[in-house]
Amino acid sequence: MRKIHLRDKQKNILLSILAVIIACIFLFPLYWIIVNSFKIDSEIFSSVPTLWPKKFTITAYKDLIGNLSVTLKNSVIIAIGSMILSLVLSVPAAYGLARYKVKGMKLFVLVFLVTQMLPASLVLTPLFLIFSKLGLLNSYLAPILSTATISIPFVVLMLRPGFLSMPKELEDAAKIDGCTSLGVFFRICIPISKPTVITAACFSFVFGWNDLVYSMTFNTKDTMRPMTSAIYTYMNQYGTKWNSIMAYGVLLILPCCIIFLTMQKHIVEGMTSGSVKG
Repeated sequence: MRKIHLRDKQKNILLSILAVIIACIFLFPLYWIIVNSFKIDSEIFSSVPTLWPKKFTITAYKDLIGNLSVTLKNSVIIAIGSMILSLVLSVPAAYGLARYKVKGMKLFVLVFLVTQMLPASLVLTPLFLIFSKLGLLNSYLAPILSTATISIPFVVLMLRPGFLSMPKELEDAAKIDGCTSLGVFFRICIPISKPTVITAACFSFVFGWNDLVYSMTFNTKDTMRPMTSAIYTYMNQYGTKWNSIMAYGVLLILPCCIIFLTMQKHIVEGMTSGSVKG
């Protein structure tokens, strides 16, 4: 018995070491971006790479402050707008597909899966023509609607298993107590599915925050473009400011890291919700 316990302990130690090594491998590019943002360009291209800046500088971050206010505002508006639209449409849709017997249910789910495989470039031209006719070009609404078309199928597929695993007896008991179907949805289903909804909200926000293709295509004005497009201002005919690009990359990934770190508990619970019953 003691040998078995010792063997399990050694196995756990080895697995922990392996996990740390894998984590370091995956996190090294992130570390490299952060470190290079504090270097000067000559050190970035030195023949001998340095794991830590020889000359620590925050000049790249100072240069970003002037252009950051407009692009940051645009990114926040697009990301939050896309997240709200996705949740408003996806949560009721996922609940309906989970609770009601809809004819052609498998076809609906298949369509949602297929939309996740379509590249953004495939729908750019049709969307551009539609938004042009509707007068939505050079507005926040165009990238918000476009990004929502990506996140809505993903969110529906994420939320549906959670609603399927929810005990229907809770809803029946609420209806017996006089609660309407709409009241059951908002008072029972949404609170129980809170971790999954929070997870869906986080991913929807990230989809909107990382948008580049739609914002560059539908917004020709520089004042309407988000942070992801502003990175090209540091690439011109006079050269590329790599430390500024790295600093901009740090600022781009910072909100996503903060969201997933602060919401880690809910995200883990939301991702595993409904894993037994799908």
